[in-house]
Amino acid sequence: MSSELVTPLKERTARPQLRPVVISAIGPLTAVAGVVWAVAQPYRLTLMHPRGEGFWDLLVEPPLLVVLVGVLFALLVAPGLIEDLERPKDDAATR
Repeated sequence: MSSELVTPLKERTARPQLRPVVISAIGPLTAVAGVVWAVAQPYRLTLMHPRGEGFWDLLVEPPLLVVLVGVLFALLVAPGLIEDLERPKDDAATR
């Protein structure tokens, strides 16, 4: 049989792996959870009714922090993790 007619098994069964998809979804899902939390419990956001709170009280609120963590994960952490997952295993062993 000619090798030109036979393709490697990996090329024929190439499909998106689950791990990179899950890792790339963690950040946006966390940010959406923070927004949902802020909508579900608006009394937690003192921005809506600032009664003598200082700057830090207005800035550091749990739903806003959850949104910030989700965005930072999506922008800073997830790309590196996905890159490491897509790197061939033998390349990681040579470092």
